[in-house]
Amino acid sequence: MMRAPVRPITFAHRGARTEAPENTMPAFRRALELGARGLETDAWVSEDGEVVLVHDRFARRGLRRRNVTKTSAAQLAELGVPRLADLYAELGSAYELSIDVMDRAAAEPIVELARAAGGGAPGRLWLCHASVRFLAGLREHAPDVKLVHSQRRQHIEAPLERHAADLAASGIDTMNFHYSEWTKGLVALFHRFDVNAFAWDVQEIRHLRAMLRLDVDAVYCDHVERMVTTVNEWLEQGDVAT
Repeated sequence: MMRAPVRPITFAHRGARTEAPENTMPAFRRALELGARGLETDAWVSEDGEVVLVHDRFARRGLRRRNVTKTSAAQLAELGVPRLADLYAELGSAYELSIDVMDRAAAEPIVELARAAGGGAPGRLWLCHASVRFLAGLREHAPDVKLVHSQRRQHIEAPLERHAADLAASGIDTMNFHYSEWTKGLVALFHRFDVNAFAWDVQEIRHLRAMLRLDVDAVYCDHVERMVTTVNEWLEQGDVAT
């Protein structure tokens, strides 16, 4: 039985990074103001055990540079790096949240913070990683969150039908490919196993429209207003389940 097309999640990649410094509270807040249904960010663990949201191991502001794992959350805040706790405290949890787990030690604390945030936060949390084994192990401890296998197609050794079946069997909810790697047939293949199809790096209007025609379940984009406008226009043109 084929799945009906659904309203895709519009993930603001590292927040509204074209309007504010990426992975900062102003960028996250602006993305939601512009109508993004979801935020995307990256997580590490600071020296004092806090989950902090920054892409690289080294946080920078001007000439200042700090190793995230060897710096306290308070010191990182001086460089504009927020804690996940700050995100939930200031912006609530009424949005989808996709987190690229850069430091594996961050995974379980992320889940605990989402649970503590309440408001259905765990059910809107999508944890992304390149290792199926790591995600499958995480599923045992986090039955209430969504898991996403983010990987380039060329690095998947098994036939893709086998891979989709393995994700489903492991309780992994989603396959996240670069937008250029998706086809209509491939989206349908993963959907056949009840695995979502997410597309990252979807920056141009023509690429956003192409992904919408493929019935992907989410797109990640730096240009939030462009993404939201394109998706809303597409929704107005057809009958899509919300």
